[in-house]
Amino acid sequence: MNAEQSYLTLLEALKKRQERNDSFELAGLAMGGAWIAERLAKDLNLSRYGVINVAFHRDDYAEKGMTALRTASTMPTNLPFEVNGANIILIDDVLLTGRTVRAALNELFDFGRPAKVELMVLADRDHRELPIAADFVGESVSIPDNQILVLEKDGAGKFSFQLEERAA
Repeated sequence: MNAEQSYLTLLEALKKRQERNDSFELAGLAMGGAWIAERLAKDLNLSRYGVINVAFHRDDYAEKGMTALRTASTMPTNLPFEVNGANIILIDDVLLTGRTVRAALNELFDFGRPAKVELMVLADRDHRELPIAADFVGESVSIPDNQILVLEKDGAGKFSFQLEERAA
């Protein structure tokens, strides 16, 4: 699992979109997806990117409680572009069940109706509970169900994945 190489794969895909003059807006899911969107915007010379916080649309909100509230207050949803009619690329670090993406779509549609929404992820774990698939995948990975991938960013903005045991 090489998060930095996966990032470069995604960056190249978006550079090709730019070369074709395909218009799109980036919206990263807080936290890891927002880090990726921020770096993509910088590397692609885009003037803006959005952040989507899914805390209040999660189907496990009751279990997350104060953690969800803290996340929402530290990185709230911010979409500095018109959502209605836009082509939006949602960005997340890891795609597993699809539930976070479902929550992100709910949050996004609270702001308007995009023309098209695509999904971009650094890592696809391919263990869906919902019918959701990524349009852009940095890397498909297979790790044990009792572990999670945690995206980390160093001081230079480079990405890496750490494996952690899943909390019970």
